[in-house]
Amino acid sequence: MSERRTSFFDTKIENLRVIGPAKVELLNKDLNIFTYGDLIEYYPFRHEDRTQFHRISELNEAMNAAQIKGRVRSWDRVGEGNKERLVAQFTDGTGMMELTWFQGLTFLEKTLRLQGEYIVYGKPTVFGNKWQISHPEMDPLTPENERGGYFQPVYSLTEKLRRRYIDSKQISRWMKVLLGSARPHIRETLPGSLIQKFRLISKQDALYHIHLPLNAETLRQATRRLKFEELFYNQFRLIKQKLIRKQDFAGQIFTKTQLLTEFYQHHLPFDLTNAQKKVIREIFEDLRSGKQMNRLLQGDVGSGKTIVAFITMLLAIDNGAQACLMAPTEILSDQHYTNLKRFADLIGIKIAELTGSVNKKGRKIIDDGILDGSIQILVGTHALLEDHVQFKNLGLCIIDEQHRFGVAQRAKLWDKNRNFRPHILVMTATPIPRTLAMTLYGDLDVSVIDELPMGRKPIKTIHRYDSDRLRVFEFMRSEIRKGRQVYVVYPLIEESETLSFKNLMDGFESIARAFPEYALSIVHGKMGWKEKDYEMQRFKNQETQIMVATTVIEVGVDVPNASVMVIESANRFGLSQLHQLRGRVGRGAEQSYCILMTDFKLAKETRTRIETMVRTNNGFEISEVDLSLRGPGDMAGTQQSGMLDLKVADLAKDGEILKYAREAAIEILDNDPEIEKPENAPVRHHLLNLRNNETNWSRIS
Repeated sequence: MSERRTSFFDTKIENLRVIGPAKVELLNKDLNIFTYGDLIEYYPFRHEDRTQFHRISELNEAMNAAQIKGRVRSWDRVGEGNKERLVAQFTDGTGMMELTWFQGLTFLEKTLRLQGEYIVYGKPTVFGNKWQISHPEMDPLTPENERGGYFQPVYSLTEKLRRRYIDSKQISRWMKVLLGSARPHIRETLPGSLIQKFRLISKQDALYHIHLPLNAETLRQATRRLKFEELFYNQFRLIKQKLIRKQDFAGQIFTKTQLLTEFYQHHLPFDLTNAQKKVIREIFEDLRSGKQMNRLLQGDVGSGKTIVAFITMLLAIDNGAQACLMAPTEILSDQHYTNLKRFADLIGIKIAELTGSVNKKGRKIIDDGILDGSIQILVGTHALLEDHVQFKNLGLCIIDEQHRFGVAQRAKLWDKNRNFRPHILVMTATPIPRTLAMTLYGDLDVSVIDELPMGRKPIKTIHRYDSDRLRVFEFMRSEIRKGRQVYVVYPLIEESETLSFKNLMDGFESIARAFPEYALSIVHGKMGWKEKDYEMQRFKNQETQIMVATTVIEVGVDVPNASVMVIESANRFGLSQLHQLRGRVGRGAEQSYCILMTDFKLAKETRTRIETMVRTNNGFEISEVDLSLRGPGDMAGTQQSGMLDLKVADLAKDGEILKYAREAAIEILDNDPEIEKPENAPVRHHLLNLRNNETNWSRIS
């Protein structure tokens, strides 16, 4: 019989008698809570400190919240219609304040007690020279709560639940009942050696104190324990996957290098950087090992990933295999095809491009060419995944900007060679913070190109306010006189496509008036790909001097002669997006500039983004700041990976815990790869439970 978590945690929540049928239905629908296990793992996202009481005389508006003991002196209804509200006078002996409610007035009038003693909690504000708390939390004063001294867990709730009086206090009460009977059923999920080494509390104590902490210390210990466990199993799974691949998945052995040598000696158009050489050595080691390569290649914008990709393709072709490169958009696919074809033509390699725009006749030619092996390199979009695309011997898959493809889509590529899984190289120009890379790509080997090609000058980034526009126009004119070209980028306004278009057209007209002597290109989302391509080619061929565009040029344009990037309303862009846009210039030997235009009034977070851009060109440093500002779920589409199902850990803050958790997982797998030793039984049991709950890496055992 397979070991499985005890049935207690599979018990339906309707069996918890304190939850009525109507509330059970709401928990099922709104929070996806069906069982005791689901409820006990519904962790609070923060805790409010209710250990201290404040006096009304001590209040200040900087307080996020205050807890006050006092007495309701009176109340009255004020205003009419939609503006009607209940206002109560509340005193603690040191001052008077108003408590205000806009909803549930009849219920409140029935339940409030005149001269009744209460504890109120909420955000204090000043209104009409009086202190006020709107919709405070209110509890009658009792011998149990008058001393304070507890932390209130705060749970994520929907508006529907709040309307039905299901709040964090209600969930806490349910949790207290459940934890009372659950404790003997909670199994330990980490080996004793790890608990001792990292001084972790038990799983039983952690689950109790995350929901019902006695004090700040028990809360800290509970949070630390659950974060460690969550990250440990996340890393354990990834590292185990990596070991299985290296043991079980054979790859074609590529040892011949004649084509590569010829290309190096006669056709390489520039010297490789030391970082590029190091990455090529790492890739070559993988390709001749006899195991399937699974490698992530990170390189900042303009660091020279394309030439590394081509050299890797040569190693495959040299050994009788074919290579493909899959990009997320047609524009990016076109750019890769153009750049790779330039190299391929030098040594007589046949290359083709397959996208959704290729007609039926063209597809037939490509299908025949890859099936008989005459086409050695195929570049394309997700069209490469279609069933009719069958290779003679696919040996290498290169995936650009992997986070834009779903897991199921990528898996289709693996099946394009039934004899040997093709070697996989994932390339990204979106620098990934170290903690995010470990969590998303912990099963891949990682190579980094952290050096710009020879002769490239770092881009100078300048922040200018809208009032400086005439100075900026004059600077643009001086660069154009030197024979350079300029991008002017406007943001997409998410709320309104019409507003975005108007914004862009207004900008285009003002630039046309300011630069009547120069030709302009315009590119925006409403244009078809042929129109976009036509305008981009005009700009690339230097037929126009200024390109006015929305963010469609974030990827897909390579114009070495463009030396200035002006980003309008830079406050509307995310940090990584600003960095990607800046990477459109600085591709030639001349000094390039990025000018960030904003209003004078900027929010604190926006100012941090702008200051970071001005301070550094390092994409990895920028990505760390971006992670701390936005959090992992928002970054680079990572949510679709399904790998960030983290309930308590925060990758922006928990890098150190992640590091220790990863080291612990590696150590256990090194010493006990099959998890057979008695001391690792908690890990074995827990992994069995995880398989039953595939996407949830922190289930109760």
